[in-house]
Amino acid sequence: MISSGTRPPMIYDYGGFPPHTYAIRYDAPGEPALAARVQALLREAGHGAVLDDARGFDHGTFSALYPVFPEADVPIVQLSLRHGLDPAEHVAVGRALAALRSEGVLIVGSGLSYHNLRAFNGAGAAASHAFDAWLRAAMALPPQERTAALLEWERAPAARQAHPREEHLLPLMVALGAAEDDAATVVYHEEDFFGALAVSSFRFG
Repeated sequence: MISSGTRPPMIYDYGGFPPHTYAIRYDAPGEPALAARVQALLREAGHGAVLDDARGFDHGTFSALYPVFPEADVPIVQLSLRHGLDPAEHVAVGRALAALRSEGVLIVGSGLSYHNLRAFNGAGAAASHAFDAWLRAAMALPPQERTAALLEWERAPAARQAHPREEHLLPLMVALGAAEDDAATVVYHEEDFFGALAVSSFRFG
């Protein structure tokens, strides 16, 4: 699903957080023309893609983009994950969208390199550090080897402890596909996230 509205509403798709987190506003504009371009590229590559002009911005969008574009003045199109959660399909989606990079579009894969809410504290420290070390090493490999490693992410140390469900890792696969042969750079790394966890973010190009 591709958000195609001009003024997408907010979607607070989480629970159990402080009241102020449900009052956050990120009123960035949508971009229907770009949404249509995304749909066309995906369809050309054989991927189903539906436009939704009522779909709002969920926390995967506003929590990542608010610190980068606090004025909310950059048009945004939000793309949902594929239903099957297949890593190879998400890499292929990224490859289908790669042309957008030369058209001035920033492709953001919003997720988290560790996401186990049952161990979002010291209990998850060992797993997060093991998986994050593997992930940083994999991202430093030459492009073809990097992709092969990421497609086999479940073989990584503590993979399923770090990601019981992979929806927070798959956005990286889309960015990886769009990056083509560009090198990856670690732009953020922390080893005491929430007091004990290791997490990293990457940039391509």
